[in-house]
Amino acid sequence: MNLFISLVILVAMLISAVKIAPVYVDNYEFQDAIDTEARFAESVYPKKSGAEIRQDVFSKAQDLNIPADPDDIQLDMSNGNVSISLDYSVPINLYVYQFTLQFHPHADNHTI
Repeated sequence: MNLFISLVILVAMLISAVKIAPVYVDNYEFQDAIDTEARFAESVYPKKSGAEIRQDVFSKAQDLNIPADPDDIQLDMSNGNVSISLDYSVPINLYVYQFTLQFHPHADNHTI
């Protein structure tokens, strides 16, 4: 009986990991992409416009299956500073429990 309970718990943990881990990995990759975009947006030649930056960020979000619209991307370009942020949520269905993960990736090119 103890073996059965242990196996059920182990399978539940594996299913949870398979459902949740990819969402966190996608968020990490997206955060890295917007960090790079913000850091080099003003330093490349020719400089990117706000629409080009927004489109690049939106394309990366689509590649990673992040639920976002181009209008959801907050972009602030002022005085040579670039700030990019996006708030999104991902619903997780674990068959017996459903919840939503909230993410708030943000990047800018400000120096310390």
